[in-house]
Amino acid sequence: MDIDPAADAAERLRRVGLRVTRPRVAVLNAVQTHPHADTDTLIAAARAEVPEVSHQAVYDSLNALTEARLLRRIQPRGSVARYESRIDDNHHHVVCRSCGAIADVDCAVGEAPCLTASDDHGFVIETVEVIYWGVCPDCARAS
Repeated sequence: MDIDPAADAAERLRRVGLRVTRPRVAVLNAVQTHPHADTDTLIAAARAEVPEVSHQAVYDSLNALTEARLLRRIQPRGSVARYESRIDDNHHHVVCRSCGAIADVDCAVGEAPCLTASDDHGFVIETVEVIYWGVCPDCARAS
């Protein structure tokens, strides 16, 4: 049975108490189909679904969806903001120093969080963010 992505997006919006709008649904769908995409990519993808959507509506939707924890904003050093819909599972990222490609990395060992701080300073640690830096296979082949 096929699931209607727009219906799924609408349900996720309702679940967190956000009003269902065409731009929000388009942005959720864009991030779902383009993980780790920058805003320019997401604007183009949202406009493929809702041609009249403005830049500002996409930015506003990204902010609202991130605040509602439907999306996660990541910004590796030296990179523009990127967005993903994979949230709350304590995964990490690997970033290519050459082209900026980003891929998800699941925890290899242990319970979430995957890493234990040597001194937590009294904090109750909920998640750990790790970025692995390297060179992707395409860039490695090209060099």
